[in-house]
Formats: sequence, structure tokens, C-alpha cells
Amino acid sequence: MSKTNPGNFFEDFTLGQVIEHATPRTVTDGDRALYGALYPTRFAVPSSAAFAASVGLDPAPVEELIAFHIAFGKTVPDVSLNAVANLGYAECRFHRPIVAGDTLSTRSEVIGLKQNSNGRTGVVYVRSTATDQHGEVALEWARWVMVHKRDQDAPAPEPVVPELAKALSVDDLVIPAGLDFSDYDFAAAGETHRFDDYEVGERIDHVDGVTLSESEHMMATRLWQNTAKVHFNVEARPDGQRLIYGGHVISMARALSFNGLANAQLVSAINAGSHTAPAFAGDTVYAWSEVLDKAETSAPGVGALRLRLVATKGRDESMTLRTEDQKYAPGVLLDLDYWALVPR
Repeated sequence: MSKTNPGNFFEDFTLGQVIEHATPRTVTDGDRALYGALYPTRFAVPSSAAFAASVGLDPAPVEELIAFHIAFGKTVPDVSLNAVANLGYAECRFHRPIVAGDTLSTRSEVIGLKQNSNGRTGVVYVRSTATDQHGEVALEWARWVMVHKRDQDAPAPEPVVPELAKALSVDDLVIPAGLDFSDYDFAAAGETHRFDDYEVGERIDHVDGVTLSESEHMMATRLWQNTAKVHFNVEARPDGQRLIYGGHVISMARALSFNGLANAQLVSAINAGSHTAPAFAGDTVYAWSEVLDKAETSAPGVGALRLRLVATKGRDESMTLRTEDQKYAPGVLLDLDYWALVPR
């Protein structure tokens, strides 16, 4: 018997299967520094320990997406090593801020399976939960991924597509203990815009763009221990190109959103997300946002904005999401629906 792991193919998954993922990963301040080197992020809470302490978060948390990338990376060898592409996310909640020294472990449950009509691939739906060193839930999410079959003639399972919420309500959000924006320092944060300055339906062009590079993407996927073949091996795709990890695009777009949403300090939940087109080195990523909803929270001085974050290949000043036939507009790479906590 081989001692090496070729990864799971579509027919290896069963409904209700629970997978304990190796290996636990401790978050360090090195992750914070490398995240800032990879993405042009400037949000004050993860950037400044003094600012974080001034709003009730001490020790200072790292970016929520650092925790997401680490926890997600744990799932790859078991869920998406043989993936064609990661397709989307839903029902992602961040249960508490993650700080340097926290150790994350991840487990997943298969909640849906559906073979594609071509008989060569299928979609696997999983719900993943990351816990800290105390066994407490740090974050949870659902995702679905297209996976190759090992044997095209293997029988297809009975299709099961889980019902996932289109969006979490504000009551589903977990507000960090002690968070208080009552004495928020707008000058230090970089913008004066607060909760009441944003209107539902408003769109914000974040203006700036960043060209993706092979070296940064390869560093990022290694940093998050994401071993999916399509990100590293030019032989894994017929076109001979390395596919940019979708999370890399998410973090790039989130960092770019600082220009216009600098006070959207904390990502509380990701309602839904779709990687609508592949991205490759050499593509220049821009971003724009739409305010989908607003809600008050119980935390002093804290409001919640539900935002749509759209990443595009090339700048689209018209900020068009879909064409008349309801297909995604050319150039759209990412459609991400999330809740962010902002000062009131």
C-alpha cells in the first residue's frame, strides 16, 4: 500500500462524512506582516495595537481573512486537492477575533454531492468548522468545489444539494466582546465616513488596481498551506497556467476597498461568495462595492453594513455586475456578500 496521499476524488466522498484535517496551525505576528506584504491592507484595527486597544480589542487581532485562509488551507488536502475550481461560499461566521498565538484546527462534514452532466467531475459541498486551542469555535463556513472523478465510469451518487441561507441576518452576527466604537479615532483610521454616511444601493468605486504576480500568489498559497494542484503545477490544467487561489483575489479586493470603506474595520460574516471567472498572473484586479443593507448592533457605537464586494479584471467605472441576460459581466472575477462592522 502506498504511503503517499493522492487526495480524494469525487467518488471518494459520501454524504455525512466527517473529515478531521491535519495539521493544526498557530497564528503568528509573522502572518500579520506577510499578509501586509502581500496585500495593500491599511485597516486600522489589525494594523495598530494601540488603535485596536482603543476600541476594546486587546490584544490586537489579525485580519479575519488570515484566519479564513489558514482554516481553509487545512481543508484543501482532503477536499480540493483534485479540484477543478472552488466555486463558492456561504454562511461564514467569525465567532471571535483571532490573535497571534491562537492555534486553529479544522474539521469538515460533507453536506451535499452532485455529479456533473459530463460524468468527469462533480460538486462537493462541505461545512467546515475551525476551532482554537481551547476547542472553541473560531469560524465556520460552507463551500462547494468542483472535483475530478478518478474513474469516469464510477456510479453517480444520488444528488443532494444543501439549502444554504442567501444571507445571514444581523442577529446571526457574533459581535466581539468588548468592542466599543464610541470614542473612535477617525483621523487615525483614515476616513471620516461612518454608518449614517452610507445609503442602501450606493456603489463605491475603489479606484486602485493591483496586478497579480506569480511570485506573490505562490508565496500566499504556501503561507496558507493551500496544496491544491491547480495553484502550483502547470501540468494540472490543460492550458498550462497556474490558477490564482480565489482567496488571494478576496484579500486583494478587501484591501483595495479601504479607499472608500476604511472604517469597515471588521469582517463579521460572509453571506455568500462566488468566483465567477478564473484569475491568472498578469491580470490587474480592481474592486467596487455596493451597500446592500444596514443594521444597528447592540455594541456601543457599532453599526453593521452588508456589502457586496466585486473584483474585476480591469477597471469597470460603470460598476456593472450582470448583463441584461443576468450573466456576470465580462471581467467580473469575484462577487462577495459580507457584513462589516463600522462606527456609528
